[in-house]
Amino acid sequence: MLPVISGGHAAYQNSFLSEFLNFYPDPFSLSKDTWEIIIEFWHLDLSLTDQLMADRYSKHGPEPRLPSSMLRSYLLSIKFKITSITRWVALLKENPLYAILSGFSFGDTPGIGTFYDFFSRMWDSGSNNFSPKERFPKPKVKKGKKKGDKTPADTESISSRLLPFLKRHPITPNHAFSLIFRLYKQQFLMRSVSCGLIDDKHLSLAGDGTPVRTSSLLRSKRLCDCRERGISDCHCKRRFSQPDTNSGWDSSRECYFNGYHLFMFVASDSHSDLPVFPLLERASRHDMLSFLHSFFTMKSYLPQFRIEKLLLDSAMDAISVYGYCKENAISPFIDL
Repeated sequence: MLPVISGGHAAYQNSFLSEFLNFYPDPFSLSKDTWEIIIEFWHLDLSLTDQLMADRYSKHGPEPRLPSSMLRSYLLSIKFKITSITRWVALLKENPLYAILSGFSFGDTPGIGTFYDFFSRMWDSGSNNFSPKERFPKPKVKKGKKKGDKTPADTESISSRLLPFLKRHPITPNHAFSLIFRLYKQQFLMRSVSCGLIDDKHLSLAGDGTPVRTSSLLRSKRLCDCRERGISDCHCKRRFSQPDTNSGWDSSRECYFNGYHLFMFVASDSHSDLPVFPLLERASRHDMLSFLHSFFTMKSYLPQFRIEKLLLDSAMDAISVYGYCKENAISPFIDL
């Protein structure tokens, strides 16, 4: 059946208060750091999640967990730096604070399968990955020649060819992560706009990429019999367990890494550089490619945001980027 929504965020706060005092009659026994997290989640209103995800549940069957409580619990696990769902489920059963702060009753918390079922409802695709699992192994990207240099690339040629293509063929906002971005936009980004922390009519954006490591090795399985025939270094197709990840060069740490390249746009004139649009790109992509793809994806999801200033690093220093900014009345600030 559909999630039973009753009372919204006020109901969550009332439930938390009543159960919290039962388990912690002396509130001062908790540390200052714990209290900071309690206060943060006390004010975190995720009640809109229940409405946005209502169509992801069937009208028949047992009553599901509230989507807002599931999302709050997952965000809480990230706050406590617990990356394993199995470990987090065990902690919800052992620690009353984790359970009631999530929005559950202690002793009645979700299992591992419930969390993964919730994640699948948020993902708008029948496949868990963007790329096919069976593909040819790719060579490592080239590293910078000097200390601190990025992956060498002809950024002028890349931007002059890709920019006109993206202008002629706009990116449509129907990715697998569309619902995830709607949840972020409605409950976090627009909240910052309504509070005056981000000015969406006169926006100053800063964009840059950062490596996101997911594993020490790219896990893959051979599909050929080259090893049995004595060929150890073959280039045949392999089956990758994480096909969307690959290898990239981290210029700041001067090492290769396996995972993603997170390109993040933030409001540079806001307090603490509040995030506007994050997007995971391939680790092997140059900053110029990541910037162009992330920028035009952001424009498709946030068409009402008017960008006036754009702060970028030297990887995006190209004539075509300056030309695009001039056409759209954007003041570029790009490191040479």
